[in-house]
Amino acid sequence: MTALRTEGAKLGERRGDWSPASWRSRPHAQEVRYPDAAALEGAVARLSALPPLVTSWEIERLRSLLADAEAGKRFILQGGDCAESFADCKPRVVTDKLKILLQMSMVLVHGLEKPVTRIGRFAGQYAKPRSSATETRTVGGAPATLPSYFGDLVNRPAFDAASRTPDPELLLSGYTHAAMTLNFVRALVDGGFADLHHPEYWDLSFLRHAGLAPGLREEYERLCRNLADGLRFMEALGEKTVDDLTRVEVFSSHEGLSLWYESAQTRRVPRRDGFYDLTCHLPWIGERTRDIDGAHVEFFRGVRNPVGVKLSALATPGDVLDLAAALNPANEPGKLVFIARLGRANVEAALPRLLEASKAVRCLWVCDPMHGNTRTLASGVKTRSFDDIMAELTLAHAVHQRAGVVLGGVHFELTGQDVTECVGGAQRLGERDLATNYASACDPRLNYHQSLEMAFLLARLFAKP
Repeated sequence: MTALRTEGAKLGERRGDWSPASWRSRPHAQEVRYPDAAALEGAVARLSALPPLVTSWEIERLRSLLADAEAGKRFILQGGDCAESFADCKPRVVTDKLKILLQMSMVLVHGLEKPVTRIGRFAGQYAKPRSSATETRTVGGAPATLPSYFGDLVNRPAFDAASRTPDPELLLSGYTHAAMTLNFVRALVDGGFADLHHPEYWDLSFLRHAGLAPGLREEYERLCRNLADGLRFMEALGEKTVDDLTRVEVFSSHEGLSLWYESAQTRRVPRRDGFYDLTCHLPWIGERTRDIDGAHVEFFRGVRNPVGVKLSALATPGDVLDLAAALNPANEPGKLVFIARLGRANVEAALPRLLEASKAVRCLWVCDPMHGNTRTLASGVKTRSFDDIMAELTLAHAVHQRAGVVLGGVHFELTGQDVTECVGGAQRLGERDLATNYASACDPRLNYHQSLEMAFLLARLFAKP
C-alpha cells in the first residue's frame, strides 16, 4: 500500500506547473466543440469579469465540515436535480428543493445523533455528460444526427440544428440563473424558511399508504413526534448544542463538466493562498472524466475547493491513490470526497478493495446509490428502483463497518416535487405510473415522498445501537 501511495505521489510531482488554463493542453473527455472560437473566448472573458457566485470563506467553512464528517463527527446530505434547467429557475421549484433537503436533514440529525451538513445539487448543475457526442433520430422519415444535449449550459434540448449547436452565450446564462438561485436560497435561509421545529407541518401522506407496513408506519410517526419534542426540550434547557442541530447552512455543488465555465470564475482572493473555483462550494469530477492525465483532474488539482470524484465499479485501488495524490497532494482533511456509485450488484465485490486503498490517504467517503441502479425500460424510459437504492445504501453501510472506514454521507438525485420517475417506495409506484409526471430531462429522481421516506429509512439504518 505504501508503495502504491509513493507511486501516486511521484505521479503528482510529474504534473508540472498549474494555472487556471493549464487544463487546455490535456486530453479532454466529454469535450464540447464550439463552432465559433472567437465567440467562446469572448463569452469566457465576460464571465471572468463578473463577481463570484460563492466566497472563499464559505468554501473554507465547508472544508472544515467535511473534515468533521471524515472523522465521523458529522454527516453529509447531498442532493438535488440530475440536471437543472434554466426554465426551472422559479420560486416554487427552488423552494421545494430546499424544503426536502432541510426536512431530510432533520430526520437524519435525530436518527444519527450528530449534525448534518446540507449540500444542494443546485445553482450550477446545468451540464451533463453523455455516453455519445451525437444523437440520431428519425425526422421526416429519414435519420438525422445532431450533437447530443449536454445540458442548458452547453446547448438546448429541442432536436434541431440551431438548438443542438453549442452556444457560448449559455455560459453567461448559466451564471445568471445560478446567481438568481443562490440569491433566493440565501434569502430563504436567512429569513427562517421552513420551521424545522414543526415536522407536523410536513407532508407525510406517504405514511398513510397501504403499502407501508404498520410497524414501520408507527416507527416513522414516533420519530417525527420525538424530533419535534426533542428540539423544544433542548431549547428550553438552553443547550448550546441545539444551535448545531437547528442552524441552517446550505452549500452548493455541481459536476464541474464545463471547464470553460469553471476556469472563468477561478481566481485568487485577498489574504488567502491559492486559487478558488468560485462557481460553487463543492465541484465534483464524474466517472467519465476522472482520467488521471485528463483535463478535469488537471484543472481541479489546482483549486482550494474540496473536490468530489465519482467512482464506479470499474475503479481500482490504484485509481484511488493516484486521484488522491493529484487532487490532495498535501493529504489535508476535508479536501477530497470519493463518491461511490457502484450499483447494488457490485458493492460487496468492488467497495472493500477501494476502502482498503483509501486508508493510506485522507478522504471522505459518500455513497451515491442512484447512478449504478439506473435501468432503461423497453419503452426507452429510464427509471430506478427505490428498493435497489436502499439496498445499495444498506450494503455500503455494512461494508464500511467491516472495513472500519467512516461512511460520511449520501448523495441523491431527488426533487421536492411529486414526479413519477423512480418506481417503488411506500407509494408503490410501478412502471405504468411513470408516464403520470415524468419531468426529468436526463435521469430519474426520487420524488418528495420517496425522498422523505428514504430519510426515515436512513435514520433507522444509521441509528446508534
